[in-house]
Parts: sequence; C-alpha cells; structure tokens
Amino acid sequence: MLTKYGEIIKEIETRIGDGRLLPGERLPSVRTLSKELHCSINSIIKAYAELEKEHRVYAVPKSGYFLAGSTPAHHKNRSDLIDFASAGPDRSKMPYRDYQHCMNQAIELYKEEMFQYSDPLGLFTLRQQLSKQLQNLQVFAPPERIAVVSGSQQALDLLVSLPFPNGKEEICVEQPTHFSFIESLTSRGIKAVGLEMTDRGINLEQLEENFRDRCIKFFYTVSRFQNPTGYSYSNQEKKRIVELAQKYDVYIIEDDYMGDLDTRRKADPMFAYDPSGRIIYTKSFSKVLLPGLRLGAAVLPDAMIPDFTKAKFAADVHTPVLTQGALEIYLESGMYNAHIHKLRKQYKKKGIILKRAYLDYLPQGTSFTGGESGFYSTIKLPGRMKASHLAQHLKKKMCLYRMLRICTSLLIGRKIEFGSVCHR
Repeated sequence: MLTKYGEIIKEIETRIGDGRLLPGERLPSVRTLSKELHCSINSIIKAYAELEKEHRVYAVPKSGYFLAGSTPAHHKNRSDLIDFASAGPDRSKMPYRDYQHCMNQAIELYKEEMFQYSDPLGLFTLRQQLSKQLQNLQVFAPPERIAVVSGSQQALDLLVSLPFPNGKEEICVEQPTHFSFIESLTSRGIKAVGLEMTDRGINLEQLEENFRDRCIKFFYTVSRFQNPTGYSYSNQEKKRIVELAQKYDVYIIEDDYMGDLDTRRKADPMFAYDPSGRIIYTKSFSKVLLPGLRLGAAVLPDAMIPDFTKAKFAADVHTPVLTQGALEIYLESGMYNAHIHKLRKQYKKKGIILKRAYLDYLPQGTSFTGGESGFYSTIKLPGRMKASHLAQHLKKKMCLYRMLRICTSLLIGRKIEFGSVCHR
C-alpha cells in the first residue's frame, strides 16, 4: 500500500507520462499541490524531496521545483525481439541507472576535483583500477603505461599518425575492417597494406611477406570478434603473429574491444605473448557498457608515452573527468564484472539464435562467419546472387529480413570503401 507521499509521486509520474509536465517546466508550488490533492504540505515537501534525491526534479531557491531530464522517446519495447540492425549493446541491457549512481558517488567523493582540468592520460586512480581489471583479460600492465581515452577509436586515431620506435611508415590492416579506422587512414592519406580476412582468418605466409618486404610500422588487428566478419584468432595464430612481429621489428595494435565477451576461458590476447611494449593493447567500454560515454583505454610502450601524451592533449586535453570518476567506482564496486557476466549469457544466446536462423533460412551455397559471436557476422552469397535477391528470399521466409538487408548493404559498402585505400 502506497504512503501518502508515494501517492503524490505516482500522480506526478502520471502527469509526466501524459505530457502535462514537460522537462524544464516548473512543478506546482507546494501549497497549490497540497490544496489540489487534499493533503498536507509536509507530504508534498517529502514527495518533492524524494524526487530530488533521485535527480528527477531540481530545486531553484525562491523559484520552486523544476522537472529534470529530457522528453523520452516513445517506442515499442519488445523484450522478445533481438536487435540485429546496429552493432551496439541492447538498449534494455544498458546499465544507465547504475552508472548514474556512480556519477553521483564520484561527485560526493571527489567534489570539485571532478570539474577541474586533469592529466591527459587520465585519472591515476582510474588507471590503477584499469590495471587490476585488465588482469582478468591476461593483460598485465602498470597504471603508468595505461592511457584513458575518449573511446578506443581516439587511441587508434592518434596512433596512426605518431612516429613509432622502429622508424617505419606503412600500416598493415585486415581487409575488411571497421569503417572508423578506415576514416582515420584516409583522412591523413596514410599508406596502408590490406590483408584479406576470410572465414579461416588471414594468410600468415602473406603476413610474413609483408612484414619482411615492406616498411610496416604496425599491424592493426581486431583479435576477437573481428568487425565485420566476427572471426576470432586461435591462440596458436596469435602466437605466430607475435613471433613474426618480433622477428621483423613490427608493432601490433591489438584492438580487443570485445574481449570481455569471450566465453573461452583459455583464449588469451596477443598482448599476453609479448607484454614488453611491441603489442599496443586497446580496449573500449562502448560495446559492453554505454556507447555515449566514449570511454576506452590503451596500454602503451614506455617509449611512446611522451608523444602520445602530447597528441592526446592536443586532441581534447583529457577525457571528461566526471565519466572517468564514475567508471572508477563502477569497476571498484564489482558492478562491471556483474554486468559483463550477464552480457556474456545474452550474446551467447543471441549467437545461437543467429546461427540457427542462418542454417534454417539461408539459400543453399551461402556461407557465413562469426555466427557464434552474437555481435558481428558476414554472409557470403553463392555465385552471382545479389544482396537484393537474398533480401527477397528472406522476406518470403519472414525471417531476419530487416537485419540482413541492413547488414549486407553495410558490409558491401565497407569492402568497397576499404579497397580504395588499402592495397597489397
């Protein structure tokens, strides 16, 4: 049974829901609402205080209470549907309430420090937490070698133009790879060497030829759940790639932004086979937490930290301190590990459903990669079959039509775009 102030909160929520109260609008005065709802002034004050504590309203001295937030988008929320149209965490699984709590805690703990200029490489206390957290992924690095970045894409964008200790200039990349990294290359006119990614991974003999015969500064790879194929290297493949990099003085940028979702207990990152600094490890929290936060981390070799720090400062001075402080609390409290545990189950289930649908509904002769990842997948059509024909085929089957129409067009676009800047 609701208390009196609970009934008042319910009434205010109703008014918000039907549009009688809009974000930024002033709520009825305490005295006015008391008369309207036939209740005591104390009950209204307590209800407003509870709403303020939840950051749903805010008080302005001598002006009253105002509704916080923005107008929510009204859309159907089907819990039985899985969204295949975009490569991001499901909206229903985004822990924004927990993160909101962590932001409030960060302000209480650090107060005005959350709103001051900070170290370009990030809050040292957060880097200490990241150092501990990365150990779960077999990445052992001191906080001094860890940089907090505005999404792992920022780290990649800075690294492509920095000088490397080997003094080389060309970049070797998997083909296809994700669009944002391609943009970092093309916007700077950087030379790139493409290495075809198939359903069996890359050709390691061709990789060695490139390392041996060309002036390769670094090899960029997404070692687990590659975008867009969904391919994951085996430990043996990772070891061999690291050995080749050591032999021919090539650096590796290992983009492991999906590593948290890997359910294979013995799957190690490339970094584990050479933690000395030849492997630059990058990680993002966008795909597993809240994309809009733009938070990531990079583990750098000691020799590159000064140049990276200057480039980071020039780019944005530092990553927003408030979101850094919240991430520190989110990691330290154990919320992050609990969240990842739930996500692993969800995406494993998602991958099983996708793979079953592929086997049941795709035309004969079609092949696919990454069906088990639950995140990225590529379909290879048989013969000269066009993507539009596949869409029509699936439309008749009433299965995954929208998902495949969108993803197929995106993948084709990425391959064409990549081919224009990367060559062998």
